[in-house]
Amino acid sequence: MEVFDVIGIMFFGFWLFVPAMLPNTAAVFFGKISKTKMDFGKTWKGKRIFGDGKSWGGFIGGGLFGVVVGLGIIGINTALGWAEDGGYGPFWSNVGLLFCLGFGSLLGDLTGAFIKRRLGMERGQKAPILDQYDFVAGAFLITALFYPDWVIANYLDGWHLSSLILILVTMFGIHRVTNIIGYKLGLKKEPW
Repeated sequence: MEVFDVIGIMFFGFWLFVPAMLPNTAAVFFGKISKTKMDFGKTWKGKRIFGDGKSWGGFIGGGLFGVVVGLGIIGINTALGWAEDGGYGPFWSNVGLLFCLGFGSLLGDLTGAFIKRRLGMERGQKAPILDQYDFVAGAFLITALFYPDWVIANYLDGWHLSSLILILVTMFGIHRVTNIIGYKLGLKKEPW
């Protein structure tokens, strides 16, 4: 296999993962619409379950935003001839995969918030590695649960592993940049 083929595989896998990368950012915007907290203010063992940063509006809006972004990617992939099936499979598989990627990333982030609360960490407190990769793990785990063949074919099989490596290597920087932008726009209280 030639170098340009491997680079193409890497970036196509990264491109297919975009519907999992954007829901957390979108959730910040949608969280302003419906502020009902996902844990309804409840505690578990004396600590909030998720905290004030997780709302139903953000969860639903962010997840659906990932699905819409994915549908746009399918359209682009199909129009440019990059993938006959849009890169996600037949239509209903497309929709299912996009839901798994979008909502899986938010479930990963929610799990990260749950872990941070158990460790006694406040909302917005830095948690290196957990902050950058909880949504990546959630998206991959949920998608692999329902569409294992797609995850293996696009991220684990042969040179496709390079796509996973690219995602893991770049995610730290992407997370940092989006948080700084959110902070500058007044959407986040901390730039991390």
